[in-house]
Amino acid sequence: MKALEGVKILDFTHVQSGPTCTQLLAWFGADVIKVERPGVGDATRGQLRDIPDVDSLYFTMLNHNKRSITIDTKNPKGKEVLERLVKTCDVLVENFAPGALDRMGFSWERVQELNPRMIYASVKGFGPGPYEDCKVYENVAQCTGGAASTTGFLDGPPLVTGAQIGDSGTGLHLALGIVAALFQREKSGTGQRVLAAMQDGVLNLCRVKLRDQQRLQHGPLQEYSQHGKGIPFGDAVPRAGNDSGGGQPGWILKCKGWETDPDAYVYFITQAAVWGKICDLIGKPEWKEDPGYATPPARLDKIAQIFDTIETWTKTKTKFEVMATCNPLDIPCGPILSMRELAEEQSLRETGTIVEVDHPKRGKYLTVGNPVKLSDSPAKVTRSPLLGEHTDEILSDVLGFSKDEVKVIREAGGV
Repeated sequence: MKALEGVKILDFTHVQSGPTCTQLLAWFGADVIKVERPGVGDATRGQLRDIPDVDSLYFTMLNHNKRSITIDTKNPKGKEVLERLVKTCDVLVENFAPGALDRMGFSWERVQELNPRMIYASVKGFGPGPYEDCKVYENVAQCTGGAASTTGFLDGPPLVTGAQIGDSGTGLHLALGIVAALFQREKSGTGQRVLAAMQDGVLNLCRVKLRDQQRLQHGPLQEYSQHGKGIPFGDAVPRAGNDSGGGQPGWILKCKGWETDPDAYVYFITQAAVWGKICDLIGKPEWKEDPGYATPPARLDKIAQIFDTIETWTKTKTKFEVMATCNPLDIPCGPILSMRELAEEQSLRETGTIVEVDHPKRGKYLTVGNPVKLSDSPAKVTRSPLLGEHTDEILSDVLGFSKDEVKVIREAGGV
């Protein structure tokens, strides 16, 4: 039995943030019914296509384990189908522009009338406030949530990250909110609204920077490398390059082959507990007793020099050799792994973190599997649905329409 078996999700989401949420719920066993426009579907079906006239990887990798039904919500018969879905399902998830579902006739109040147990979950760009009606995309969320202002190097512009913390990050937050609301419904018997704003989600993931903003009021942030260089702080948390973000200094260092391999680097942390082992490893045993290097406070103004010295050693080894040498010594470090290396990593295939899926039109492709593992409910990743593939199946099996009624609905253009 799957963890969310028996839960029906009415999926009105598109692009990335909402589909991330509903795909995760589907992996946990929920029956996710994706509602799409006839003949069009989710916009990402056609975006960034690598094979003509085939659903893009953008779509397939965000819509596994779902069923697709096409509904013309402006058609009376289509609206009838949608109303019955609202009455039948447990959760409605949407990431439309503000007010879109209201204009379709499915406001929160109307949904409550149709199904008092319904959980109505939304992704929005912003919560209530001056920007709540603004459209938001991934990089906008990263910028307005505080991530970009603290990413990059001190002498450069703000930077966004390649990790989709705005879209996928918010989808993960929303999934947690939905599961919490389902749990509460077991006690209350009623549904509720769940809101995940992208700005809020990004800020939650940047909480250590909000921590540092408050610490900054009481003096310089000594673990930031700029402090050791004597560069004064302003009134906001600065960009910190590859600083670790914690009390243990860290930096990305070149490894053997860096001249031709853009990913021949390792992240190396000079953890205080293993400082002596680091000194021995890089051929500087005298630093263990030298008052200028022996304690973390004494090393603060020499961090750049220390990492330059460590890099002289790392450049003699591949990133994997560095890892193999440091791991037994409990020296924290990690190789910079490219997407190609991750795609080829066998251990990730064995744990289901990376999965190969067979699609009837595009053939085999790789995708990310469920990142959350349940011991008694393993997630099997199945392919994304073709547009409207399960329309008749949902009309009959889920909603109870007879074959004649399905025929009438189709002839009327409702689906």
